[in-house]
Amino acid sequence: MPAGTPWTEIELLAAFRLYCHTPFGKLHRHNPEIIQLARLIERTPDAVAMKTCNFASLDPMEQKRNISGLSNVSRADQDLWDRFHEDSEALAVEAEVAYERLLTSTDGLASVDERPKMPEGPTETDRVVKTRRVQSFFRATVLASYGYCCALSGLGIPELLNASHIIPWNRDRKRRADPRNGISLNALYDRAFDRGLMTIDESLRVALSPRLRSSDPPLFHKQAILNVEGQQLKSPERFAPDPEALSYHRTHIFKAS
Repeated sequence: MPAGTPWTEIELLAAFRLYCHTPFGKLHRHNPEIIQLARLIERTPDAVAMKTCNFASLDPMEQKRNISGLSNVSRADQDLWDRFHEDSEALAVEAEVAYERLLTSTDGLASVDERPKMPEGPTETDRVVKTRRVQSFFRATVLASYGYCCALSGLGIPELLNASHIIPWNRDRKRRADPRNGISLNALYDRAFDRGLMTIDESLRVALSPRLRSSDPPLFHKQAILNVEGQQLKSPERFAPDPEALSYHRTHIFKAS
């Protein structure tokens, strides 16, 4: 594709998805996933890598690193970024659908609609597919933000990690796919956080519910649970936890007594 050709909606969505799914250190032209997307949309790996860095430069956390690419951000890049933060669920579904259609297209971009059509049908199958897309996007984005490690224990085995919602899934539809509403936690801490037995205070330190106290705790209980109290939450590379979401968790989910 000639240099300077404007990016289409479906290309932008696929590049945004790749940005969200990829740890920052892998946003370069040698990354096999960037090479694959470049082939699908008939652009160079350099162009795709730069587009992902454009999205990175819009993240306040990444701006602190003086990410290159800010001067190259287009109006379309900014608009997509804004749409994501207005309704993360809708944009996540669009991004996943866009990438799926690129992968399954047999005739190249010419056979792919400019704007992915979102599943709006009332059937149970439609709802299940949409939910899976949102969950997949959220998990990949949150875990990538934390370098595929637990934000408390440092455990780096993806199979034992969950993308924990701060504001629960059923409380706010628009934040279901918002990575600022997520933390990468191992399965034990995820369950404790989800059940309100653990929360994160204003200083981003762990607070435990009195329900976890025990006069004579087993060694595992002491080492894995009690000893984590007061520990600082690891800062992600992007999409820092939203203070308002954490405040909601402390007020409405945490069992303080």
